[in-house]
Amino acid sequence: MGQSTALARYDAPAAPVADPGIQQYLTFTLNAEVFAVGILNIKEIIEYGQLTEIPLMPAFIRGVINLRGAVVPVIDLSARFGAPPTAVARRTCIVIVEMHHLVDGSAARQDIGILVDSVNEVLEIPAGEIEPPPAFGAHIRADFIRGMGKVAGSFVIILDLDRVLSIDEMSQIALVGQESGSGG
Repeated sequence: MGQSTALARYDAPAAPVADPGIQQYLTFTLNAEVFAVGILNIKEIIEYGQLTEIPLMPAFIRGVINLRGAVVPVIDLSARFGAPPTAVARRTCIVIVEMHHLVDGSAARQDIGILVDSVNEVLEIPAGEIEPPPAFGAHIRADFIRGMGKVAGSFVIILDLDRVLSIDEMSQIALVGQESGSGG
């Protein structure tokens, strides 16, 4: 029987996967490039909807959404990578990921939305088919790339979400933005 690749809901596996060398990744398109993130962090995928902008935030923080009563910041990955902000189109969606970080020495979790041009599919990429990140030539910061997955004769950029969505780094950037925008 085939395995479902429905994008509406992800449940963490109840037991370890039979082959620990194969991981599942959600692939998506951003600025005509294909990226992938491990599905273990992903909670859900939603249509682009009502976004509340927050003044004095860096360009890559598009705003916040109300997700069943919770305030979830939405990061524009295109702007985070130094490219122009994402132009919202019919297939634009928000991938909700759960990030873990330390607050005052204790573990905390934060849901963050990432804005992407379109979601493609869930792929299994064996560990042996993942190359180290390139030392040069990428359009994004090298530390944002976990590896390059070989899929059907081409490469998929596997993102390191802990680096891309570093809550500490983003909050420092936001603080600098607030200080420079305060007018002195």
